[in-house]
Amino acid sequence: HFCYTNTHKPRWHEIWTRMQIRVNSSRMIRVTQVDSEEELGESKVWSFLSSFLKEKLNDTSIDVDLYSNKTCLKVELLEDGTMYYVVLFRRFDPKLFLVFFLGLLLFFCGDMLSRSQLFFYSAGISFGLLASLLILIYMVSKVLPKRNHVYFLLVGGWSFSLYLLQLVFKNLQEICKTYWQYLLGYLLLMGFVSFGICYRYGPLENERSINLLSWALQLLGLLLMYSGIQIHPIALALVVIAFCTKNLDYPLHWAFAAYRRVQGAWLGPSPPRLLTEEEFRVQGEVETRRALEELRSYCRSPDFSAWTAVSRIQAPKRFADFVAGACHVTHDEVSVHEREYGLGGIFLEDQLFEEDEEEE
Repeated sequence: HFCYTNTHKPRWHEIWTRMQIRVNSSRMIRVTQVDSEEELGESKVWSFLSSFLKEKLNDTSIDVDLYSNKTCLKVELLEDGTMYYVVLFRRFDPKLFLVFFLGLLLFFCGDMLSRSQLFFYSAGISFGLLASLLILIYMVSKVLPKRNHVYFLLVGGWSFSLYLLQLVFKNLQEICKTYWQYLLGYLLLMGFVSFGICYRYGPLENERSINLLSWALQLLGLLLMYSGIQIHPIALALVVIAFCTKNLDYPLHWAFAAYRRVQGAWLGPSPPRLLTEEEFRVQGEVETRRALEELRSYCRSPDFSAWTAVSRIQAPKRFADFVAGACHVTHDEVSVHEREYGLGGIFLEDQLFEEDEEEE
């Protein structure tokens, strides 16, 4: 039985520092962590039953929280003459930094990743590789009859699947060295199956589904950022800063709108800017051209009654040419308009004479 009392207060520069208790032995042993010193001597039925599922190792590590006051563990010797030693480590852990960086990436790039097909297929294949045993149990549950004892077996199957996954991750290096052929075959087979399932259903197209995936990725990113930092106040502060930084445009937009309203109420409405002659002429030409195109599009549409319009107009051929793309005025009409309203025209001279008479 061992207990470690933590007297060191965590500091700000230890945000990615991990503290572990490592137990090495010459033969197989079983290490159990308990919450308090009183539980070291207790024998519980559940702990006795769960001990059969715990793997026996000769090298194990127990993570210690930097804020914990006391951490206790129990070492069970399975063979006589077993030599072991217990060591406490406090060091920089690059895995914590990678977890924090991954959370930062998911939070700020969640919108882009939720719409990316590459991310969809990569995440689907990865999930299929990691959860293939769970998917197999789910498929078996759909085939088996719905009875009480079947549900009991399914619950046990899910627990056993999770236990197998835990064993695989702990012995991954040994599996890669000894059974690399089987591991490669498993990865290829489940990778193709997962890709086929993702290809069958395709990437998300519904906007609400994309928004849900984006929010889930951002929430997962915040959780990873918080779990990747050991100092809880600093982790919470960084999460709040990241959230405010990503959504800073909304408060600024609201503040600017409120400022404009206060300014308008204080100073009164500002007078509208008048158009210059050149701006008026350009705007008239643009709007006229746009309206004529809309009229042509409507005349070509099935909703337009062509025979009714042709029976009421005086020049059907000119109307047909206009719908086909010809100009809406003739050269004679342009000449008459320039003669009456252009420089030196009759309308301009009448306006000048009227102004002179008013001045006199």
